[in-house]
Amino acid sequence: MNCTKCGKKEVMMERKHSGQRLCPECFISGIQKKVLKDIRKYGLIEKGDKVMVALSGGKDSVMLLDILSSLQNRGIIDLMAVTIDEGIQGYRQDGIKIAENHARRLGIEHRVVSFKEYFNISLDEIMALPFPRGACTYCGVFRRWLINRTAREMGATKIATGHNLDDETQSIMMNYLEGNIENLRRIGPRSHPKSDKFIVKIKPIGEIPEREVGLYVVAKGLEVHFAGCPYSQESFRAEIGEIIKNLSKNHPTIMYSTLRGFHKIKTALKKEDSRNFTMDNCIKCGEPSAQELCRACVFCEELEKKKTH
Repeated sequence: MNCTKCGKKEVMMERKHSGQRLCPECFISGIQKKVLKDIRKYGLIEKGDKVMVALSGGKDSVMLLDILSSLQNRGIIDLMAVTIDEGIQGYRQDGIKIAENHARRLGIEHRVVSFKEYFNISLDEIMALPFPRGACTYCGVFRRWLINRTAREMGATKIATGHNLDDETQSIMMNYLEGNIENLRRIGPRSHPKSDKFIVKIKPIGEIPEREVGLYVVAKGLEVHFAGCPYSQESFRAEIGEIIKNLSKNHPTIMYSTLRGFHKIKTALKKEDSRNFTMDNCIKCGEPSAQELCRACVFCEELEKKKTH
């Protein structure tokens, strides 16, 4: 088999949904062009933006950083990164080291911030407490709080996250099955904050399948942390991901059609949202919140009670 683009015999991947076969060079070039095209299509980045990448050291965020670095090299954006240390023994430190290596290689500002530093508790310590919520519930809330606060402190105008096509499809299905219409309204390539304290979040690789993200970092020889979070297999997201993966074996376009269909109904979902949210600041930490206490502070108070009992 030859590459359907350049004719080379060295084919590294075949796309079942299109029949396209690509050599490493054409594959890398095609991914980069697709991501940059989506950035323009959805208006994710403007000239002069200061873009902070949420850099875990995993394949998604490393690929995102690699592609966005081309925009920095052309003088279009300033690039920086943050890595969140959740406090997961035997897992997170490898990712932090890889993130630091990439930031050093690219010469960009990079910060590592931890749950322990800001919330006085690590994720491992949370999960050792009696009757905790799911690990992903705490982690998601604390990570979002830390990333947004750090972005403001670093002067970022955009937060870029490495959500891929699999992630977006899973989010659509999870929130649909749970009947969470409010969360469905938030899914998309760009956020629309209701407070000046929220930094705009963008998902430049949201239409790239996870499998192709993995192939990209291998083809480019990028150092990545391939280990999965030890808590992720317990989550509802993991269950939905497995269902979608199995469906994709016989229906290779299922994730693309799910995302395209969602984009068509999202406008209608927004029109039906007649509620007027008032966003104030949390009375404890000062971060934006629709209630007196933001969810992160609610969790901190809840965990403090668990520790004293």
